[in-house]
Amino acid sequence: MRARDMTEALQDLADYVRAALPEDVRAAEVKLGELIVTVRRETIVKALTFLRDDTNCRFKMLVDICGVDYPERDERFEVVYNLLSLTHNQRIRIKVTTDETTPVPSVTGVFSAAGWAEREAWDLYGILFSDHPDLRRILTDYGFEGHPLRKDFPLTGYVEVRYDDEQKRVVYEPVKLTQEFRTFDFLSPWEGIQEVLPGDEKAEDDEKAEDDA
Repeated sequence: MRARDMTEALQDLADYVRAALPEDVRAAEVKLGELIVTVRRETIVKALTFLRDDTNCRFKMLVDICGVDYPERDERFEVVYNLLSLTHNQRIRIKVTTDETTPVPSVTGVFSAAGWAEREAWDLYGILFSDHPDLRRILTDYGFEGHPLRKDFPLTGYVEVRYDDEQKRVVYEPVKLTQEFRTFDFLSPWEGIQEVLPGDEKAEDDEKAEDDA
């Protein structure tokens, strides 16, 4: 399918979804060859159920759920649902917005694969999901404080865990970021090359010894 035909097909789908869910769709646009539909947070279960079951949609595969953080917004988080229709060979991206305290309805009843993805969004962003059967951390360690993918999460001041071979147990230590102590000259290999490369001084000493002899 040509790019123009694909864009027209996605625009037709956007118009169809907007007409089918007039009270739920807040925005729909085709951008960079992708259809992005923003729906009301409270109706995400209804919207995804429609996209899964409707004959003209048939988005039966939930590819991914991820979070995005915009700290300057009142509702700082976006929850993004990427869906795939094998029947119609189309993709659609659904978005909802929320803040740090307002939960998003869990869609595990629509797509069972959403369980772990919602847990990851909670663990890394602190996005709450109501009616989730097992909303707990999935990637960070037990007792971890904070949510590491938030834009305001500090780079230092937290602990890391590792297994200590000498103590034969897991130990907690302050995070050490060696990156901040590195220096960069930003020169090209030709500009930054030294006149005497490491190791060449030995050859010079040998030549000087031969001359003295």
